[in-house]
Amino acid sequence: MADKRRILLADDDPDIREVARILLESEGFEVLEAADGDEACALAEPEIDLYILDIMMPGKNGYQACREIRRISSAPILFLTARTQDGDKAMGFSVGADDYLAKPFSYTELTARVKALLRRYYVYKGKQEDASQDVITIKDLVINKAACEVRRAGVNVPLTDIEYRMLLLMAENRRKVFSAQELYEKIWNEPYFYACNNTVMVHIRNLRRKVEPDADNPQYVKTVWGKGYRID
Repeated sequence: MADKRRILLADDDPDIREVARILLESEGFEVLEAADGDEACALAEPEIDLYILDIMMPGKNGYQACREIRRISSAPILFLTARTQDGDKAMGFSVGADDYLAKPFSYTELTARVKALLRRYYVYKGKQEDASQDVITIKDLVINKAACEVRRAGVNVPLTDIEYRMLLLMAENRRKVFSAQELYEKIWNEPYFYACNNTVMVHIRNLRRKVEPDADNPQYVKTVWGKGYRID
């Protein structure tokens, strides 16, 4: 590819880093390596297109590194982890992760996840030349689709890729009620199962915390009890 996409890979296992780096470089990516969470945070910068973080690392763990990286970047974050319980996933999503890949994983699956996350990021973050110029205005909330930017009362609202896509989907289909299953299948592009409901709820809560003046009394993202969520 003409302009290599930059990936930061953080894992305290040098063998995993080496094999993953070789694989990703063979796919045309530029890979930066970090041996722990502290080094990952030190290397983080807005120009990086995707982060791959192990959860159990010395120094800052993956959750802590993710939270710090989210202060400067909305790029996709993929967790590599042996911890796949629903509570662990909810924790990861709550600090800003976009996806999980359980260890041990196949390298075919790793490249597939990386490519899918980057493809979504380019589409929804205005990295394609044919991005729409539409602007959606709902009260004092403005969604600029060309810039993939959200402002409330004139102030920029930094959203993760998934948060932005959830907001945009509901804003483009105002007054339509989206069930948790519909949101999950449209945003994650994966089959829904019951535990995914918690994933959707965590992201809705994070989205409200950012866009609502009062997250406990939402003006934009409304709950339709027993059915789902909508924007009026």
